[in-house]
Amino acid sequence: MASATHKILVVDDDPAIRNLIHRFLSQQNYQMQSAEDGKTARAVFEQFNPNLVILDVNLPDTTGYQLCKELQERTDVLVLLLTSRADENDKIHGFLQGADDYITKPFSLGELGVRVGALFKRHRPLKVAEQQRLIFDKLVIDPVRREVNISDQPIPLTALEFNLLHFLASHPGRVWRRAELIKEVWASEYIGDPRVVDVHIGQIRRKIEIDSAQPELIQTVRGVGYKFEVPSTTEQNGKTERI
Repeated sequence: MASATHKILVVDDDPAIRNLIHRFLSQQNYQMQSAEDGKTARAVFEQFNPNLVILDVNLPDTTGYQLCKELQERTDVLVLLLTSRADENDKIHGFLQGADDYITKPFSLGELGVRVGALFKRHRPLKVAEQQRLIFDKLVIDPVRREVNISDQPIPLTALEFNLLHFLASHPGRVWRRAELIKEVWASEYIGDPRVVDVHIGQIRRKIEIDSAQPELIQTVRGVGYKFEVPSTTEQNGKTERI
């Protein structure tokens, strides 16, 4: 049974879809609110403070992409996009705006429930051994505050970007395949495109690397996957603070 403390906002201009999702997830023990457009969604969001927004791409007064980007710039709320578009470029565009997952209409309520459950599993409470900051030279990752700083300057990451960076940095030097990262970071129930890993790695690199075209921190191991490489200055100065 889902936790009653999890709050979900459904944003869709189609009342049939909106009400169907609302009723189904209410039966799964989630707290629910709904909105039919971007203006209403913003107002409800401020009052309701949801953990997850299920967001239609096509809204009468804005796009789901724009609203997703706006919400992710201010909070670490999870976003699940709904769309009738199955094109890969549309999916990638959604992920680039900060979406955590993407489901194409028509979809089954069973699939929706699985995806929602998987999203919330990613935000499980931290174990004591996961709570200390990771410090690599000028890069500081604070899992309790969910903050990343470089040279004392905050780096804005989406919730999923933070989870992925923190996981890689918690295992420096180890190479992870995409499937392994999906299982560990996305949760084992994720059934989307594994190339979503590449999209989010690219976004993180653009935010934390000096040159994202020649990354030093998150490196690609050709034919295998990705690894986090400890900066050489950190190793020399012994400043890495890890559990």
